[in-house]
Amino acid sequence: MSRKGSKETKKANISSSLESEDISLETTVPTDDISSSEEREGTTKITRQLIERKELLHNLQLLKIELSQKNLMIDNLKVEYLTKIEELEEKLNDTIHQKQLLSLRLDNQLALQQEDARKHQELMKQEMETILMRQKQLEETNHQLRERAGDIRRSLRDLELTEDYYEKLKFLPEDELSIPEYVSIRFYEVVHPLRKEVNELQMKKDSLSEDLSYYKSQLKCVMESYEDERRSRSELEVRCQRLTLELADTKQMIQQGDYRQENYDKVKRERDAFEHELSELRRKYEILEVSHKAQAKERNDLSKEVATLQQSVNLLQKDKDYLNHQNMELSVRCAHEEDRLERLQIQLEDAKKAREEMYEKYVTSRDHYKTEYENKLRDELEQIRLKTNQEIEQLRSTSKEMYERENRNLREARDNAVVEKERAVVAEKDALGKYEHLLEQYRQLQLSTESKVAELLHQSKLKSFESERVQLMQEETAKNLSQCQLECEKYQRKLEVLTKEFYSLQASSETRITELQAQNSEHQARLDTYEKLEKELDEIIMQTAEMENEDEAERILFSYGYGANVPTTAKRRLKQSVHLARRLLQLEKQNSLLVKDLEHQKEQVTQISQELHRANSLLSQVQQPYKYLIESVQQRDSQIHLQKEHITQLEKDLSILNKEKTALLRVKNQMAADLERLLNHREELAVMKQILISLHGKRYGENLPQSHSDVRSLTAKHKSNPSVKLPAEHEEENVFIPKPTLFTNREAPDWYRKLKQKKAP
Repeated sequence: MSRKGSKETKKANISSSLESEDISLETTVPTDDISSSEEREGTTKITRQLIERKELLHNLQLLKIELSQKNLMIDNLKVEYLTKIEELEEKLNDTIHQKQLLSLRLDNQLALQQEDARKHQELMKQEMETILMRQKQLEETNHQLRERAGDIRRSLRDLELTEDYYEKLKFLPEDELSIPEYVSIRFYEVVHPLRKEVNELQMKKDSLSEDLSYYKSQLKCVMESYEDERRSRSELEVRCQRLTLELADTKQMIQQGDYRQENYDKVKRERDAFEHELSELRRKYEILEVSHKAQAKERNDLSKEVATLQQSVNLLQKDKDYLNHQNMELSVRCAHEEDRLERLQIQLEDAKKAREEMYEKYVTSRDHYKTEYENKLRDELEQIRLKTNQEIEQLRSTSKEMYERENRNLREARDNAVVEKERAVVAEKDALGKYEHLLEQYRQLQLSTESKVAELLHQSKLKSFESERVQLMQEETAKNLSQCQLECEKYQRKLEVLTKEFYSLQASSETRITELQAQNSEHQARLDTYEKLEKELDEIIMQTAEMENEDEAERILFSYGYGANVPTTAKRRLKQSVHLARRLLQLEKQNSLLVKDLEHQKEQVTQISQELHRANSLLSQVQQPYKYLIESVQQRDSQIHLQKEHITQLEKDLSILNKEKTALLRVKNQMAADLERLLNHREELAVMKQILISLHGKRYGENLPQSHSDVRSLTAKHKSNPSVKLPAEHEEENVFIPKPTLFTNREAPDWYRKLKQKKAP
């Protein structure tokens, strides 16, 4: 502690000495003006040496202090390490003692374990001996049991018994029975009922297999009949469907015709009303379209204004956000600055207090050192005065020479300066002119630059506004692009689904088209047959209508199936009836016109007869020669009239004969057709008879004689008549084939008799 106290006192003395030296340096103010530079250099050298010496002393003291501190630290470390070594030695002794104790315990435990192991080995030996003895006994018993099992196995090979032997053994007691006999009895009791059941089941199996074969044959027959019935049913269903479709078509056509007739006026009125409404709606639509266009223009203008206002609002909102952000930052900075200002004020007050204290110390120390310094300065100033007087004399002599030299140089410099002044004045004038010119250019450039800067600022504002607008548009376009991409993906998915549906529909439509084409071809064939049949019926009806004799007309109609269900459509019959009605109306009109003409002709005939009567009365009053001429003319007229009547009669007979001729030709053609049909039927009947005769002969074993001539005649008939029709299976279902006419009347017809009577004279 004494050392530390001495060191601290030394530090305090050194610091005080240094402070006193610094203060003395600061307060050394020269009282007199010193002109010589050598004295100043000497004073500065003295102060530097002192400062260096004091610094070295101070450093030496500091090093001593550090050395003492390090020695103390080393002593402390030595003490600490010694204490640690002692602690470690104590721990080592403790561990050695514990090691000895553990070794003693280990020896004791090893001895105990050896004794236990020896006892356990002795017990194990005794147990092994007993186990070996038991194993030998078991092996002997096992050998005996194996021998007995072999004997029993050999005795149990034949276990089957007869019923008599079983009954004998059954009456014996079980103690007297041997093992094979006992086992055979039990085996017989178990197996015998099972054998009986097996035999019974085999019999049942045989009977059931026979029943199964019988039922299979019946099922096969039933299935064949079922298939036949199903085919017939399907054919009938198809035919029923066709008939229902035809019935529905006819009903629909009839209803359509009735509906059109009933509702024609109503539909016409509705059409006129709708046309009137359509014209009014078109006029209203034009007016609304014009107003819509005007409103659309206004809406577009308003949308543009709204867009501009929206952009300005967005810009103002951004400015507001920016200013709010700056305001927040400035408020935060202001708060920080206020805190800092408060801290600085506190520090300033502390510094003022410290300055006042230091100033008081400084004043006291300055007064003390000032007195000491003044005493030293007095001694030094006396020495300096002596030196300065000597130096002043030397300086006076040197200064005179120097002043003369300087005057010469100054005169030369003055002359040069005057010349340079004149040059400078001229250059100044030139520079002023250039300066004014450049000033004007500068002002012009300044004005132009200001205008350009204003324009550029305006353009920059516009560009910034446009850039913001473009940015907004770019964001909108990006949003629209994302939406369009999503929609595009949706439409692509829809397109894939629609393409799949299109392909499926295309395949189904192709199949449907093929089916419809096949149906169309079938319907076309049927339609052709119907048209042929309708044409034939029209020709027959017109032919019968032209005939005068009703009996012959009915005969022709009956020959073509009159009275039977002729397959004709209602539309065709309606069309034909309308045609006949129109023809009837035309004939009635012609008849009415002819009646009117006949009445008119009758009136004219009456007038002419009256005129003729008057003329005859006048002629009777005429003289004789004129009367002769008139009579001759009348005779000639009467002959002409008779000849005309004869000619008309002959023409009538000729027309009648022509009609009879056409009727005979028709009858001839009909008879030829009937004969062909009869011949065809005869050939078919002959073939059928021949087949029946051959079948009958085969059945009863009688070979009927059949000449080669008959067979040849049949084959020749088949070859000569290629017009033999196919069987009904190959014909169409809906085409009606009329039955052949049967000529039961063997007498000649009336027209044939009349014709013979006319030809006879």
